[in-house]
Amino acid sequence: MRKSLLVSVLVALFLAAGGAIAWISLPEGGLAVAATTLAQTGDLDQAITDSGQAAIKAAIASAGPAVVRIDVAGTVSVVNPLSDFFDDPFFQRFFNFDNGPRERETESVGSGVVFEHDGEKLVLTNAHVVRDADTIQLTDVHGNVWPASIVGIDELLDIAVLRVDGDTGALFAATLGDSDTVEIGDWAIAIGNPLGLSYTVTLGIISATDRDIAKPSGVGTYTDLIQTDAAINPGNSGGPLVNARGEVIGISTLIARGSSLGVSIEGINFAISINGVVEVLDQLIATGSVTRGWLGVQVADVTAETAESFEIDPNLVGALIVHVFAGDPADAAGIEVGDVVVRIGDAAIEAADDLVRTIAILGAGSVVEIELIRDGETIVVEAALGERPSEDVLATYGGQTPPGGIDAEAFAGMTVGPITPIVAQHLGLNSPDGVVIMDVAADSRAAHAGVAEGDVILEVAHRPIESVEDWNAVVSGLDDDDQLTLTILREGRLGFITI
Repeated sequence: MRKSLLVSVLVALFLAAGGAIAWISLPEGGLAVAATTLAQTGDLDQAITDSGQAAIKAAIASAGPAVVRIDVAGTVSVVNPLSDFFDDPFFQRFFNFDNGPRERETESVGSGVVFEHDGEKLVLTNAHVVRDADTIQLTDVHGNVWPASIVGIDELLDIAVLRVDGDTGALFAATLGDSDTVEIGDWAIAIGNPLGLSYTVTLGIISATDRDIAKPSGVGTYTDLIQTDAAINPGNSGGPLVNARGEVIGISTLIARGSSLGVSIEGINFAISINGVVEVLDQLIATGSVTRGWLGVQVADVTAETAESFEIDPNLVGALIVHVFAGDPADAAGIEVGDVVVRIGDAAIEAADDLVRTIAILGAGSVVEIELIRDGETIVVEAALGERPSEDVLATYGGQTPPGGIDAEAFAGMTVGPITPIVAQHLGLNSPDGVVIMDVAADSRAAHAGVAEGDVILEVAHRPIESVEDWNAVVSGLDDDDQLTLTILREGRLGFITI
């Protein structure tokens, strides 16, 4: 008993001192104790840490020299924020103040990454970095400087390609990777010039993929973004997001710093997936812009919720048609709401994003065979694709033929339109009720009253407005100088404007 107790005490003291024990079987059937120290485990952890650091350093060494600082000098047109006050006839009568737009010179700093295309070294960056540029200067990590010019801009993806003016022999080109292989938890390395601090490297992981985020301008949406907690700050825009192999998997473009409630946010940053960029590079470099095919539909994935809403089989795999724009290619081809598209040409369609990407790549003017499921039956139709409208146009797009063929009547300098699904999505609306103000004539009664484009009219003189027909019924009996009160929804808030 004493011997067993003594052994137990010694073992406990050994473990407390940082040791480890292992029981080893002996030939005679007995057991012996083999002791090791945890220092060996510590050595293993250190080896793993050293290996990880070596891999990250190798990735930085591979992609880092291809990152350039972009200094932009440009000119923008600036409108006085008090223009409504200065435009008042009473003010103009006494002061004759010139309130026209003024040009202002700007300077900004961004980032870019050098890549090789058909033997030429070009620079990839964000469109918003160089959009208003008069002059562009590139600086590499060694301090070499080159002037550059814009080859092409794609506003939808927010990317631009620059041509380096001069000898590019000293420039290092990065390897463009495959963003489809990116997984949550992978290492992510952001390289750029945040706040003008050249060649800054930050490290994090991939937090999420396939994110869709509204653009800060309020017009359009970024799609298929990579989310990372690698620190990205102003000046990083256009720089590469790199994986642990030193391959470019994204272009840093967007930072989340606060919520709509004013809550501070850290560690939520986004990059444009490189595969979407690669898909349009040839066209962008050859023509200076990107045109995309347009079917004229809004689509969604087939889920339990959408299947119930549209009364379809929830087990279907494809892209569910939730809206068809009147007069557009899908409408002309006979595609209907509730159809599930399963094939376009030779491409299988398994989700909504597949349809959007496939149509975009095919391009305007293409005639495609579309296989779809309707009421359990397979149908094949043929559609001649149009050209995808710009983000600005899509914000209030109702199709080539207005719904119902009804044009809205103008009143007091206002032009209104229907709440289409795209308009509802753009404005964050949960209902199609009302009409959206699409244009306000300068110096009109509506303009002086404070009506703005994008406002949603819900009532006129306290009469509910659910459609363009309701709007026409109310204003058709009014004289241009009649006074009335509008119930307006603006940025989620109700208000009243008297005209």
